[in-house]
Amino acid sequence: MSARRAVSARRALFVPAALALGAALTLTACGADNGDAAQPTKPAQSASPGTAAPAAPAAQPTAGAPAPAPGAPSAAAPAGGSSARPKNPVAPATGGGGAAGGDETYAYTHPCKADKLTVKVTTRAEAPNQRVIEVHNQGTAYCGLSYYPLISLGSSKAPNHGNDLTPLVPGGLGGPPAHALAPGKSTYAVVDLNPGSGAVADVDELNVLPDDQMPNADTRNFPLGAGAKVGKQPKLGLYRESVADAAASTETAGRS
Repeated sequence: MSARRAVSARRALFVPAALALGAALTLTACGADNGDAAQPTKPAQSASPGTAAPAAPAAQPTAGAPAPAPGAPSAAAPAGGSSARPKNPVAPATGGGGAAGGDETYAYTHPCKADKLTVKVTTRAEAPNQRVIEVHNQGTAYCGLSYYPLISLGSSKAPNHGNDLTPLVPGGLGGPPAHALAPGKSTYAVVDLNPGSGAVADVDELNVLPDDQMPNADTRNFPLGAGAKVGKQPKLGLYRESVADAAASTETAGRS
């Protein structure tokens, strides 16, 4: 073989080999680009395996400021308020005096109940024609009564109270919405059976309803006693804390 033919053969073998190598390099480069695009972005800095990332340095207290006590809450609360709760929350205060039985204001919205009251009627020693009505609160809280009891005078033998006599009462009243009665205390009202002259026959019973909003079934009946004289216009006074004051208030009955 001549030298020219040998050189031509080597060129023929070199060209395909070079082309094959270039194609392989091109495919490798494309594969590398596609693989990089499919991978998630890596963080700028990553800790090497088995090595913890360094913690950020703790804030140093300002010079001259007192160090917080151990266990003290952080000075900055998260937005929306702290989730910490007091161990012993305080119950909200309630009106009306609470367990102490309330007060006069409490009585204005808590009417007396008939089963918590005792009622007595006695003759006033200083004036035989007057009867003292004593209402006692045997409950444990204040309660409210109307300004005076609801009473009538009639015959114990009558089938009903339709013909009973009702006394004159004070008018032009104002002030608190009820007469407050403290627990364990009594209040008094006085009825003058015959402040004028004359008498009505067949009247021997005094009927008392302690509060004018109570049902008729809570009415108490008391005999007037022998020798009682009832006039045509008896007078009833207001509830008062003393018998003397209750008797004095009968003078205002019938006045507007």
